[in-house]
Amino acid sequence: MEHTTCCVVGGGPAGMMLGLLLARAGIEVTVLEKHGDFLRDFRGDTVHPSTLRLLDELGLGERFARLPARKLRDMRMHIEDTVVVAGDLRHIPGRHKYIAMVPQWDFLDLLAGAAAEEPSFTLRLRTAATDVRRDDAGRTTGVRYRDETGRPGELSADLTVACDGRNSVVRAAAGLTPTTFDVPIDVWQVRVPAPRDGLKSGRVFMSIRDGQIAATMDRGDYYQTSYLIKKGTDAELRSHGIDWFRDRLGALLDWDRTAMREIRSWDDVKLLEVTMDRLPRWYTEGLLCIGDAAHTMSPVGGVGVNLAVQDAVAAARVLAAPLRRGSVDVRDLERVQKRRHLPTTVTQRQQQGEHETLLRPALEGTLKADRLPLPLRMLRTVPALRTVTGYLGGVGIRPEHAPEFARR
Repeated sequence: MEHTTCCVVGGGPAGMMLGLLLARAGIEVTVLEKHGDFLRDFRGDTVHPSTLRLLDELGLGERFARLPARKLRDMRMHIEDTVVVAGDLRHIPGRHKYIAMVPQWDFLDLLAGAAAEEPSFTLRLRTAATDVRRDDAGRTTGVRYRDETGRPGELSADLTVACDGRNSVVRAAAGLTPTTFDVPIDVWQVRVPAPRDGLKSGRVFMSIRDGQIAATMDRGDYYQTSYLIKKGTDAELRSHGIDWFRDRLGALLDWDRTAMREIRSWDDVKLLEVTMDRLPRWYTEGLLCIGDAAHTMSPVGGVGVNLAVQDAVAAARVLAAPLRRGSVDVRDLERVQKRRHLPTTVTQRQQQGEHETLLRPALEGTLKADRLPLPLRMLRTVPALRTVTGYLGGVGIRPEHAPEFARR
């Protein structure tokens, strides 16, 4: 029987950050990742100021600075002909006054490379967890998996941490069921190599008009673009044909037909079925869920990666000492959830508020420039509020700092 002190299932931002931190604490940690690499498109590519500060504390700031990145400093909405600056990061406290747009595979490769420098760290690619192991008392004691050849195996662990995303296999196997929240949107994601212009460069840009919403993020040689649709209408809308979509998106974001021709077929338009949920209890004996496995976020604000990383830091800080002693119990796991409960619930409520006051009315065609919701009117008339919203979106509630044992 293979054994590790901590088995982390999932090599996303939460899993790789937790693996790195625990390894720097001298704890034997094994990360299982079902894919052979980190190359997946349309993943969360936003690295927020609080995560950038964390990388500095870990001694990884210079490595990160060498990655290809764009810096987004504000979020601007055009609602019909009215401009609203929804958030401005240029005046928030700290060194990093921007969101870095970095391919997530580069970010994960950086964390994996740093973790590999620690002798107690192991990353096992092409290894998919299929179930949890339990002892006679029902306590989770590790996972069952299939390796790259399809051969089954078992890995026992003092603690298992589920970081395997919104469709977590480990969470389901442990019998943990999240509370789901209503969301009004799904999202089409597409790359558009449109010409650069001053309205969209260096920022998140959103256009709302005639019952349509599109948002872009400047990626340098293309715009990562999201077109929002009413929940559950993907198949119906695709029946119109790709020219219909190209015409609508181009008109909404003022892009010409040359740029739109790069969207060759519906295969270039990826559907994100938006879900939002939260586990009432993130743990059972021997098992903890963090990141999307504990709380699936809306794509609004692009905060999912940041929250997942912050969960990992809190978990490492709380659990390193018990793991060294070999005596992690449910009270330790409960402390992690209590630490991260406030930022998670506050962020999800903010997202629900944006769904109901902005996105749902916009898709229904009832959001008008001359009848803006009160929060948007306040952002237009009180510029200082834009820094507050920039801080909440970029740094968040209760940002975590690197524990001393992990700093370099």
